[in-house]
Amino acid sequence: MKPGIHPKYYTDGIVCGTCGTVWKIGSTRPNLRVEICANCHPFYTGEQRIVDTAGQVDRFMRRLNVAQERQNERESRRAGRAQPQKKSLLKEIYGEDAE
Repeated sequence: MKPGIHPKYYTDGIVCGTCGTVWKIGSTRPNLRVEICANCHPFYTGEQRIVDTAGQVDRFMRRLNVAQERQNERESRRAGRAQPQKKSLLKEIYGEDAE
Protein backbone atom coordinates (compact mmCIF):
# COMPACT_ATOMS: atom_id res chain seq x y z
CA MET A 1 0.00 0.00 0.00
CA LYS A 2 1.20 3.46 -0.78
CA PRO A 3 1.93 5.61 2.27
CA GLY A 4 0.07 8.93 2.72
CA ILE A 5 -2.98 8.25 0.52
CA HIS A 6 -5.24 6.58 3.07
CA PRO A 7 -7.40 8.60 5.49
CA LYS A 8 -6.82 8.41 9.22
CA TYR A 9 -8.81 5.63 10.90
CA TYR A 10 -10.57 6.35 14.22
CA THR A 11 -11.80 3.65 16.58
CA ASP A 12 -13.68 5.95 18.95
CA GLY A 13 -17.29 5.04 18.24
CA ILE A 14 -20.77 6.40 17.78
CA VAL A 15 -22.61 8.21 20.58
CA CYS A 16 -26.42 8.37 20.77
CA GLY A 17 -27.69 11.84 21.66
CA THR A 18 -30.89 10.59 23.31
CA CYS A 19 -29.79 7.78 25.60
CA GLY A 20 -26.00 8.19 25.59
CA THR A 21 -25.16 4.68 24.34
CA VAL A 22 -21.67 4.34 22.83
CA TRP A 23 -20.75 1.78 20.16
CA LYS A 24 -17.13 1.06 19.42
CA ILE A 25 -16.74 1.01 15.66
CA GLY A 26 -14.14 2.18 13.21
CA SER A 27 -14.60 5.21 10.99
CA THR A 28 -12.69 7.83 9.05
CA ARG A 29 -14.52 10.56 10.96
CA PRO A 30 -13.26 11.45 14.45
CA ASN A 31 -16.59 11.62 16.30
CA LEU A 32 -20.02 10.48 15.20
CA ARG A 33 -23.30 11.33 16.90
CA VAL A 34 -26.77 10.04 16.12
CA GLU A 35 -30.08 11.44 17.40
CA ILE A 36 -31.84 8.10 17.95
CA CYS A 37 -30.37 4.62 18.20
CA ALA A 38 -31.85 1.12 18.34
CA ASN A 39 -31.82 1.23 22.17
CA CYS A 40 -34.16 4.23 22.38
CA HIS A 41 -36.08 4.26 19.07
CA PRO A 42 -39.85 3.75 19.60
CA PHE A 43 -40.03 1.17 16.79
CA TYR A 44 -37.52 -1.12 18.50
CA THR A 45 -38.56 -0.48 22.11
CA GLY A 46 -42.32 -0.67 21.51
CA GLU A 47 -42.96 2.51 23.50
CA GLN A 48 -45.13 5.37 22.33
CA ARG A 49 -43.44 8.67 22.98
CA ILE A 50 -42.78 11.95 21.23
CA VAL A 51 -39.17 12.38 20.22
CA ASP A 52 -38.62 16.13 20.40
CA THR A 53 -35.80 17.13 18.08
CA ALA A 54 -34.54 20.62 18.83
CA GLY A 55 -37.72 21.65 20.65
CA GLN A 56 -40.03 21.41 17.64
CA VAL A 57 -43.07 20.52 19.76
CA ASP A 58 -42.39 23.39 22.17
CA ARG A 59 -41.88 25.82 19.29
CA PHE A 60 -45.17 24.71 17.69
CA MET A 61 -47.08 25.08 20.95
CA ARG A 62 -45.64 28.59 21.47
CA ARG A 63 -46.71 29.64 17.97
CA LEU A 64 -50.18 28.16 18.52
CA ASN A 65 -50.61 30.06 21.80
CA VAL A 66 -49.47 33.33 20.22
CA ALA A 67 -51.91 32.89 17.33
CA GLN A 68 -54.80 32.18 19.72
CA GLU A 69 -53.94 35.24 21.83
CA ARG A 70 -53.87 37.45 18.74
CA GLN A 71 -57.23 36.09 17.62
CA ASN A 72 -58.75 36.75 21.06
CA GLU A 73 -57.38 40.31 21.05
CA ARG A 74 -58.76 40.90 17.57
CA GLU A 75 -62.21 39.62 18.60
CA SER A 76 -62.26 41.75 21.75
CA ARG A 77 -61.32 44.86 19.73
CA ARG A 78 -64.09 44.11 17.24
CA ALA A 79 -66.61 43.69 20.04
CA GLY A 80 -65.43 46.91 21.67
CA ARG A 81 -66.07 49.01 18.58
CA ALA A 82 -69.80 48.69 18.32
CA GLN A 83 -71.27 50.36 15.29
CA PRO A 84 -73.52 53.31 16.12
CA GLN A 85 -77.13 52.77 15.19
CA LYS A 86 -77.94 54.81 12.11
CA LYS A 87 -81.37 55.90 11.22
CA SER A 88 -82.54 54.73 7.89
CA LEU A 89 -82.52 57.32 5.15
CA LEU A 90 -86.31 57.07 4.82
CA LYS A 91 -86.74 57.84 8.53
CA GLU A 92 -84.46 60.87 8.21
CA ILE A 93 -86.35 62.23 5.22
CA TYR A 94 -89.97 61.38 6.08
CA GLY A 95 -89.87 61.14 9.84
CA GLU A 96 -90.57 58.32 12.29
CA ASP A 97 -93.72 56.99 10.64
CA ALA A 98 -92.01 56.03 7.36
CA GLU A 99 -91.87 52.33 8.19
